Amino acid sequence: MALYNVFNIAGSSMSAQSVRLNTVASNLANADVVNTNEKNVYRSRQPVFSAVMNSLNGDNTNNASASVRVSAIVESTASARKEFQPDHPMANKDGYIFKSNVNSIEEMANMMAASRSYQNNVEVFNTSKQLLLKTLNMGR
Repeated sequence: MALYNVFNIAGSSMSAQSVRLNTVASNLANADVVNTNEKNVYRSRQPVFSAVMNSLNGDNTNNASASVRVSAIVESTASARKEFQPDHPMANKDGYIFKSNVNSIEEMANMMAASRSYQNNVEVFNTSKQLLLKTLNMGR
């Protein structure tokens, strides 16, 4: 039934935002990671979302629904931060350390946006549930 598609859409979006929040948490946890070479340092990761059309009855598009899917989690190609710290235990032979390219401020903004999007989907879910219940009670 088409009325129930809103639950599938909101649920898939909540799942996608949960993945987004988890990647932000991973990025923030590794924001201060240090390594001796640039190749092995942690790089920021971001999920890539895609909209998916789901046909429920073969080629009949009247009952089609949509959902959100995490199609990939991509790693940043930005260079790591190189700092000269010859006294650091992880410094290479030239005295340099390489820090993660995670920008904590951008990640916090991303976290707030993902959290608000998740909350909005919860509201869509609850409002739709209340409207369906009120529709059912109209027959009484």
